[in-house]
Amino acid sequence: MKDKVTLVIVDDNAGSLELLSTALEQPGLDIYTASDPEVALDLIFEKHPQIVLTDLVMPKMTGLELLERTISFDPSIEMILMTAHYSSESAVEAIRKGASDYLNKPVSITALRSRIGTMIEDARRRLRNSQLEDELAANSPFENIIGASPAMWELYSRIRRIAPHFRTVLITGPTGSGKDLVAQALHKLSPANKGNLVVVNCSAVVETLFESELFGHVKGAFTGANADKIGLVEHASGGTLFLDEIGDMPLGTQAKLLRTIQNQEVQRVGSLQPRKIDFRVIAATHRDLRLMIREGKFREDLYYRLSMVELTIPSLAQRKEDLPLLVRHFIAKFAEQFHKPVRRITQRASIAISRYHWPGNVRELENAIGHACMMTVGEVIDVADLPPYLRGEESGIHGTSDEPLLAVMNDSLLEDNERRLVSDALTKAGWNQSEAARLLRIGRDALRYKMKKYGLAEPGSS
Repeated sequence: MKDKVTLVIVDDNAGSLELLSTALEQPGLDIYTASDPEVALDLIFEKHPQIVLTDLVMPKMTGLELLERTISFDPSIEMILMTAHYSSESAVEAIRKGASDYLNKPVSITALRSRIGTMIEDARRRLRNSQLEDELAANSPFENIIGASPAMWELYSRIRRIAPHFRTVLITGPTGSGKDLVAQALHKLSPANKGNLVVVNCSAVVETLFESELFGHVKGAFTGANADKIGLVEHASGGTLFLDEIGDMPLGTQAKLLRTIQNQEVQRVGSLQPRKIDFRVIAATHRDLRLMIREGKFREDLYYRLSMVELTIPSLAQRKEDLPLLVRHFIAKFAEQFHKPVRRITQRASIAISRYHWPGNVRELENAIGHACMMTVGEVIDVADLPPYLRGEESGIHGTSDEPLLAVMNDSLLEDNERRLVSDALTKAGWNQSEAARLLRIGRDALRYKMKKYGLAEPGSS
């Protein structure tokens, strides 16, 4: 069954293990037992249970130590400690360290069944919610745009209505909100989808070369023009021209662009002969073009030509209900990219993400999750894996750069870091593979795979 729950019971008394596992047995619950807490840790890493029931006083490792290691592996695991040596001080310490409950032995089987039953139902609700979120994530993308909030469904509806008919569209929205994805969706759903989608980043073109890049030139038009060159506008004939950050286009080029759009013809630099073209225009900007018009930095006539239809992309702060979908999407993306088994995020890390205002929008969130996927050594992202500013360790402006944080993070760097982590854990554990796996919060099979991958062997071994 899809919402099956796993319970691990740990007690150095074999009789107690048998009694508890028999008493708690029920359909839909997988129960695993261990009399050795070190074996129990391996079970926890391997089976990833929702609930752990453990004795407090055991040889090799106390219940509190097991609690700390389990919570460090996954803080969402419900931990119940049992002891015949109850004290309010130890109970408070256990709860402070993350225990869900602290029971005095001999434990009432009726009370334990009730407590475990409540935890099982909570776990099943979480599993069902997770399954629903998975289904929603699978069904929510609209032309590679992730979001299921009312604001995004309204945007999707407008894109569908506009795409078959537009000649010009203006997309506005903050940096990192996904204006390029909306442009791609408009082109793909338009009658021009068999033609090119030609992207011009207006903020990246040198002003002196703007007209040549956009409209092309003929041989001899200027020094260095050794041959005729087709411009990007002409290249978009039969398709769509996407002018990203059009607010950065020089005023002189704006005037020529306006004539080109109005007449559907292009005149190369140095040529007297216009060429007929058929193209659609999508312009995008994060700037306030009306303010720029008042300041004399943008042509009013071009603005009205472009903004016959205007689409505004909501900021991430305006659609925070989409955060879980976006986080899931990026975890899956970076888990595959980094070849790591990351599969979910803890509740407290989700809370840290939800409290942040995301000035860099979806691009900043993508960079933050990429950072977390790189830093985590297990399957679960926790607060410690997030960038420092999400943990409250830094102040200032974050995530506003247009250059992705992960651009400088390549696979080689990732593997170097992982190899060092595995090597350090093996050294610290005296090359005891079980202990090294516990330090890394991974299973022994995963450790052996990484040792083989990085050619790690105990010094002196053959």
